[in-house]
Amino acid sequence: MSVTTTPHLNFRGAAKAALEFYHSVFGGRLILVSNADAHSAETPAEADQIKFGQVIGADGFQIMAYDVPASASYAQGEKSVFVSVRSDSADEIATLWGRLAQGSTIVEDLGPSVFSPAYGMLKDRFGVTWVLDVAVAWDAA
Repeated sequence: MSVTTTPHLNFRGAAKAALEFYHSVFGGRLILVSNADAHSAETPAEADQIKFGQVIGADGFQIMAYDVPASASYAQGEKSVFVSVRSDSADEIATLWGRLAQGSTIVEDLGPSVFSPAYGMLKDRFGVTWVLDVAVAWDAA
């Protein structure tokens, strides 16, 4: 088992451009999953926005990003970063979730999502937003 921590940047409509730029700088693999790909667009205007995006460099560089939906509050700088904790083990994520959740505000309960068998988001008692999930290869089918 292994756990990685990755900066998770939040945008409103600019995640694709930002990730493409970071990919041009750092190289590696670019993953872009739109709201349409994930069958989760809240409005037609948000279909092409990014639900899940990541740049994974061969040298270990990683960054994630998504577009905050219009239904959620967003002010650049206010929700600009999440701390993403990923593992290949659902048990490990559940254990870490249980520890982090103490005294935290649950934003999204830990459970299956369209892109992971276990995903959850919480804000800890220090105001830090954490995203925990099981990392799996994306299959758009």
